[in-house]
Amino acid sequence: MSCRFPLIVLLLLMPLWLAASYGARYGFMEDGRWVGICVDEASRWECLVRSNLGLMIHFKVLGWAAVAAAVSAFVVPGRAGWWLAVLALMLGLPALALYNTTLAVFAVVIAGLRLVRSSRSI
Repeated sequence: MSCRFPLIVLLLLMPLWLAASYGARYGFMEDGRWVGICVDEASRWECLVRSNLGLMIHFKVLGWAAVAAAVSAFVVPGRAGWWLAVLALMLGLPALALYNTTLAVFAVVIAGLRLVRSSRSI
């Protein structure tokens, strides 16, 4: 197994994750049908998920979590830092799709830089 295999798999899975994030945005958050359903039956579990996702968007939870993971990934050496950068991407891409672009852009760039940084052998 090549040492670049995890990076290749990551590059293949991230567009799918981004597409799923945009699917959640346009199919769940912005769809007018869900607005009507949640006005009539606010206690449905789908409406509760939609409401909590709206609160997460409002308070920029995904964006701040992605920034925190990306900055810590840039500082933490070795394999742990690499996995923190993957976590930052996993949080940053949905944040980009779900209206937290200001924070998510920085997180995705920092995480991407950490992922392609060569490891130093001392």
